[in-house]
Amino acid sequence: MKKIRAAIVGYGNIGRYTLEALEAAPDFEVAGIVRRNGAENKPEELARYEVVKDIKELKDVDVAILSTPTRSCEEYANKILPLGINTVDSFDIHSEIRGYRERLMELNKKTGTVSVIAAGWDPGSDSVVRTMMQSLAPKGLTYTNFGPGMSMGHSVCARSKDGVKNALSMTIPLGEGIHRRMVYVELEEGAKIEDVAAAIKADPYFANDETHVFAVPSIDELRDMGHGVNLVRKGVSGKTQNQRLEFNMSINNPALTGQVLVNVARASMRQQPGCYTMIEIPVIDYLAGERADIVEHLV
Repeated sequence: MKKIRAAIVGYGNIGRYTLEALEAAPDFEVAGIVRRNGAENKPEELARYEVVKDIKELKDVDVAILSTPTRSCEEYANKILPLGINTVDSFDIHSEIRGYRERLMELNKKTGTVSVIAAGWDPGSDSVVRTMMQSLAPKGLTYTNFGPGMSMGHSVCARSKDGVKNALSMTIPLGEGIHRRMVYVELEEGAKIEDVAAAIKADPYFANDETHVFAVPSIDELRDMGHGVNLVRKGVSGKTQNQRLEFNMSINNPALTGQVLVNVARASMRQQPGCYTMIEIPVIDYLAGERADIVEHLV
């Protein structure tokens, strides 16, 4: 069986765990890693891989896994899709997914490629669970309670603000889908915590949640990549009231994101040209192996 050749674009926390997931997958091979600095200061774990500045320097890439900050995903996709390479990403701004999907859909159709977007664990695998819960109890309410734990997207956002040397955003669940954001920042010399806090709280990542910002001497002393989610739906099946469904997960945040990205990279090779979110793809397409064997094992 010909293996899927995947390139990792970006090599931060998600990129590192994506590489581990690719190495463990029986149906993938690593085509290479794309980094801003190319092979400069190449980490030891990448010694056996081709490391480049531009994906055009790699050969026979089937799918590019974009392990980049959310706000640069579309920029990379727009450059890579015209090369005939599929893209997958973990874009995580819920309110902007629809527009992003529509814009990429047009490019996917034009280039005969597939993109799978918003494919982390939320949005992503949690979206699949929410969809299943709603199908089982069509009338009702679903509450998504995150944490407590580190939010990668929010941390990257906070880190991008002027005057911030490093940042960590923790999500604290308050119940019924309401959350508090506790943001810890390591300031650049001369930066004022008041200015940094105002910039963070004004950003769409934080604007809709209660947010507190604190200056600390060292982010590394606080960092913990653990996270979790509790999904609860209470609703009606047919005409029967009081159906209660619950899903719990406690995870290493970037490790699960990396695994999901590899799963959707696999699924991208099984779809018709277009842009998809995870709820639009048959769940069986996320698994390696023959379909009949998977059905026999899981059904």
